[in-house]
Amino acid sequence: MRVALAGVGLIGGSVGMAARHRLGAHVVGWNRSPAALEVALQRGAIDEAVTSIADIGSADVAIAGVAVDALQDAVRELCDALPGAVVSDVGSTKGTLLDAIDRENFIGGHPLAGAEATGVAHAREDLFEGATWYLTPRDATPGVLYERLARFVTGLGAVPTAIAPDDHDRLMAAVSHLPHVVANLLVAQAAAALGGETLPATGPSFRDATRVAGSNPALWAQIYAANRVALGTQIDVLVRRLGEVRGLLYADGAELRAWQDTAAQQRHALLAVGLVGGGGGALREIRAAVPNKPGVVATIALALGRAGINISDMSLAPEADNHTGEIALWVRAADAERAIGLVAQLGYPAGAR
Repeated sequence: MRVALAGVGLIGGSVGMAARHRLGAHVVGWNRSPAALEVALQRGAIDEAVTSIADIGSADVAIAGVAVDALQDAVRELCDALPGAVVSDVGSTKGTLLDAIDRENFIGGHPLAGAEATGVAHAREDLFEGATWYLTPRDATPGVLYERLARFVTGLGAVPTAIAPDDHDRLMAAVSHLPHVVANLLVAQAAAALGGETLPATGPSFRDATRVAGSNPALWAQIYAANRVALGTQIDVLVRRLGEVRGLLYADGAELRAWQDTAAQQRHALLAVGLVGGGGGALREIRAAVPNKPGVVATIALALGRAGINISDMSLAPEADNHTGEIALWVRAADAERAIGLVAQLGYPAGAR
């Protein structure tokens, strides 16, 4: 397997390390900074460095791990230079990118993994172990390319999860981008309240709630702008809800207690969903007969993803007539019956083995 990396920072470098050590891949890397390429070679993140994307030659999988404002150009170059590869990215917003890139061999991606330290010097092979890795196939995405990318992500130790681009951006606005905005505002409000005085000793609440404040200003400015529509909606909702909470301050104490209790229950439910998303537990194989045409695999993967069912592995086997085939999916045993029902609802009778 040959893997191409456009960008060898923390994420790209970690992809390279995991691909080399876990999948035995030959990894070719390009980066705008030649110094980063030298570090990537020294740390074993890549086998070979090139001075331009056009010099990569060939690849089975290509990953764009450059800055948000450079992603569109990098993805286009990879798609054009490597028509036989499945091309993906690791950016945290998807809608704008997929709207701009109309290439059959491009499938958006976003691993939910990272670290406070950036750069290839901090890359590590196990960065994606057990992490959700969102994939955003489209209707025209060939099944063989989605299968190849999903298997690659699984090989890195992550859990591939299909999601529609708009759903992805709305989710990230709520659980990632808005918390960064709030953390920044909490720090600013505390600084203003102190009026230049030294911060007194505080409990863990303020520390934990503001841990991400001011993170990587250049990166996060790009993320906020790239997801401005979904993030703006979440900010509007938060402003409204803050107004509602302000009203509760003058209401009966029971209402405040109920509000706090509801938050506790919702947090517990969200944590439970996150644990299920980890993909643990025994697996069961599901098979379905499907037509051999673009979009079928993407439709199935997105339907299961919306239902919170992760596909741990998959395989495609075309029939001799090349018009039909069989798809095999491996999901958690606890999710198998639901998965069978969802696949059947799409018009593809399925069964478990």
